[in-house]
Amino acid sequence: MKLLDIAQVADATGMAASRLRYYEEKRLIASVGRRGLKRLFDAGVLERLSLIALAQSAGFSLDEIAGMFDAAGRPSLDRIQLAAKADDLDRTIHRLSALRDGLRHAAACPAPSHMECPTFRGLLKSAVEPRRRALVEDLG
Repeated sequence: MKLLDIAQVADATGMAASRLRYYEEKRLIASVGRRGLKRLFDAGVLERLSLIALAQSAGFSLDEIAGMFDAAGRPSLDRIQLAAKADDLDRTIHRLSALRDGLRHAAACPAPSHMECPTFRGLLKSAVEPRRRALVEDLG
């Protein structure tokens, strides 16, 4: 079994040692011993850290990620949870694409003022509409 010290894991992943220690504290990874003062990890930790990084990129919280491993530490991915996150990402992509398109239009709009541009005014309205709906739901 090949062992890597925390500095080697940090170098291989580009993650700070403090981040690795935090992940260990959150029980996302586990060291298997020490060499002097340095934590030692099984080489399999690199794949686990890759999965953690991928899940974070997709928007999963560390608590959600912790639930993606079984008691033995093997990945155990919930397909329904993955599909739901993919749906969330689709909604985010749609929202951001609309925002990008609105900003591109505003940058090239021939209107004398952005406030005179119907597209830009629609962009302004869409920026507060979700917040307004949330406020109404909170108050109602």
